[in-house]
Amino acid sequence: MTASTPAGLAHGVGSQHDLPISPFYAYAGAFTALFVSFLALGLLWSTSRFHGDRTGLPLPAPLQRLADARATRTALRGLGLAAALFVALHLLFGPDDPDRNPAPGAVYVLFWVGLVPASLLLGPVWRLLNPLRAAYALACRAVRRDPAAAYRPLPARLGLWPAALGLFFFTWLELAAPEPASTTTLLTFLAVYAVLQLAAAARHGDQWFARGDAFEAYSTLLARLSPLGRRGDGRLVLRNPLHGLDATEPAPGLVATVCVMLGSTAYDGFSDSPSWITTLQTSTLGRTPTATLGLLGAVALVAALYCLCAGAARAISGQLPHPLTSFAHSLVPIALGYLVAHYFTLFVTEGPRTVIVASGTDNAVPPEPPLGPGGLATLQVVAIVTGHILGVIAAHDRSVRLFPPARAVAGQLPLLALMIMYTLGGLGLLLA
Repeated sequence: MTASTPAGLAHGVGSQHDLPISPFYAYAGAFTALFVSFLALGLLWSTSRFHGDRTGLPLPAPLQRLADARATRTALRGLGLAAALFVALHLLFGPDDPDRNPAPGAVYVLFWVGLVPASLLLGPVWRLLNPLRAAYALACRAVRRDPAAAYRPLPARLGLWPAALGLFFFTWLELAAPEPASTTTLLTFLAVYAVLQLAAAARHGDQWFARGDAFEAYSTLLARLSPLGRRGDGRLVLRNPLHGLDATEPAPGLVATVCVMLGSTAYDGFSDSPSWITTLQTSTLGRTPTATLGLLGAVALVAALYCLCAGAARAISGQLPHPLTSFAHSLVPIALGYLVAHYFTLFVTEGPRTVIVASGTDNAVPPEPPLGPGGLATLQVVAIVTGHILGVIAAHDRSVRLFPPARAVAGQLPLLALMIMYTLGGLGLLLA
């Protein structure tokens, strides 16, 4: 969050003096890891090895029955509704002070940041917890309507574009809006968002939420890298996360969604720099318009670099009908690496503090981070580099599947360049 956000919700990523790691070794190690992995893949990985949702080790049948049981799903929907009601009541009647009101921390930390590890470990959990999906199902039951019924089918060309817009507006609320932790601001956003989502579901049926609900789409994308997934036949399985990533549907708006994830996290890191804080404070446009332009610029830069490299890959390969969506899945582990690097300290400190405030303790003191500066620096660098290496692997496997053998390695050189640029930029935000 930006400098104007209350201290209780400020991100925990420190500046360079908190990260005792040599920039030279960080950059050199990252470049070496990416380049060596690219060479090794080019020499040893000549055919596609990922099989999407067609593989995985089936979990025991009793566990499958428990996961799919109506009682389990009803309990999870009830849990989601109860949590939403808890937040709404605190926004309506609680003090407008994030040090005494748990609602801002519940939204920005437990929900927004917590959705990352929850989806990574358990799969697309927000689909089961989503209170808007549950409220819509209850409303349909009350009027005896099938939740899947649609007055107008959802256009295929719409894809994930609504989710991309929803993610952008939420990150704008968090990073650029005036007083993002204000109860009035949060309540207004959540109320408007809920009304729009429920109206769209009433028109298009409950299939709207999978593509139109920003948080459900976000959770689903992150869950592609979960070791827990489902095969195409619906069987619950343990799988190589890269198989799940390979099953990512190349829908319209996928690139936009991932670029919002990457660009907003990059802007969040940059917004803590002294130079940008000075720019916000001295801009003649005002803080909010300047922050909005900065956020838009970060997302646009990430998207422009990706589009440029995807276009170059198409030119080199000579046969790639949809270059933008063909490799968009390779950006998901990169986004995950940035999220882990940027939000780890926030989650493990502000998360418990929010729980303490919710229990009735005012002005709770967050616990000390579990990692010291050296450990935190190592975690952040490893998260970013690992995310990019997984992106290189995903892109390579897709390239040997799509490109002629003679052009498979050359065709992904622009994507390797993109990974290096993203890596250097991410490390630069941490170390500069």
